[in-house]
Amino acid sequence: MQISTYFRINALETGQFERTLIVAEDRSFVEYLEGCTAPSYDRNQLHAAVVELYCAEGAEIKYSTVQNWYAGDEEGKGGIYNFVTKRGRCAGARSKISWTQVETGSAITWKYPSVVLEGDDSVGEFYSVALTNNYQQADTGTKMIHKGKNTRSRIISKGISAGNSRNCYRGLVQVFSQAENARNSSQCDSMLIGDNAAANTYPYIEVKNPTARIEHEASTSKIGEDQLFYFQQRGIDYEKAMAAMISGFCQAVFNELPDEFGSEVNQLIGLKLEGTVG
Repeated sequence: MQISTYFRINALETGQFERTLIVAEDRSFVEYLEGCTAPSYDRNQLHAAVVELYCAEGAEIKYSTVQNWYAGDEEGKGGIYNFVTKRGRCAGARSKISWTQVETGSAITWKYPSVVLEGDDSVGEFYSVALTNNYQQADTGTKMIHKGKNTRSRIISKGISAGNSRNCYRGLVQVFSQAENARNSSQCDSMLIGDNAAANTYPYIEVKNPTARIEHEASTSKIGEDQLFYFQQRGIDYEKAMAAMISGFCQAVFNELPDEFGSEVNQLIGLKLEGTVG
């Protein structure tokens, strides 16, 4: 089953507090797509949503979000405060929950989708791209909590910071004592554009079972003038060159999005970075 929703904040001085609950029964599959936008206002608005997912035995939920709330102007005035709670429970054996998100909007974002892996052989996945520009702040991450046997989780997080923005990743991987043969792979990469942007990574790993295998890697890179100059010498302008490099940087996450979101997200990234360099 595939479900799609669209959230929009229209009025000034408005708060939005929607709640989403998805229950996947035995051996069922649900793919949920959501998009978010808002018009431009000088004053801040609030979006505080709650999303809860439940997977029974053999069920799978794939939850994808493209968030493009108004981010404020170039001086940081206005924009949406985006404070979201997202949590999932793999209660049944061989169940699976996958979170995929692309965050390009809102003045401030706090979002940490989580998965509690209770059922044996259950799987949790988190794929995220967070793009910030001007004075945006994005504080995102995930929690993977291993309780069942032979549980697996995968985390891929990509952060791009431009202008005077701040991008932060916070991750928790927790393995309980009864979670034999738990497996986790985490990859957290940051890219900086310009001299004033910042990125921080705060991973937290707690393992109480010696049979667990946990892998964590992180990197920080910067798009330099020499790289952009290389593209320019081949007839590609700055903004298109930057969009191409960022698209490649985020490809592992974009591949997890539904087909109808793929091309739109690449265009959205390019629009968000117009005027950043050059």
